[in-house]
Amino acid sequence: MELSINRRLHTRLSAYAVCLDGDKILLARWTNPHGSRWMLPGGGVDFGEDPLDGAIREVMEETGYRVEVETLLGIDSIVRPDFHGVRVVYEGRVVGGELRFEVGGSTDMAAWFDLAEVSELERAELVDTALALLRARPITGRI
Repeated sequence: MELSINRRLHTRLSAYAVCLDGDKILLARWTNPHGSRWMLPGGGVDFGEDPLDGAIREVMEETGYRVEVETLLGIDSIVRPDFHGVRVVYEGRVVGGELRFEVGGSTDMAAWFDLAEVSELERAELVDTALALLRARPITGRI
């Protein structure tokens, strides 16, 4: 890939949690200028913040729930022309809090969905990747 001298490259570290309650999964609706899609709760890790702590903070911000991280499921990497996203995916368990919507953030609501209906949702591809990681639990942390 040839890069222009003036192109600025950007790497973003983010952390997410797959939270299940029986056959239901917790998702947050991510909004941007191009529309809305359902996504795992989570997002950007602050400078100096541990990804595990970032996932816990982000789930609380986006859903109102306190979670406990149980397992590292894997790390997903996406590359676009001037962007590299490194996404750490954990399995989490809700241990407290109450469902509420984020105000003034990158998501506008959160909800529980039956796993059987996830394939019908307008969703980010990370949801499918995370569910594949959850099913396969690859030793390398990569599908």
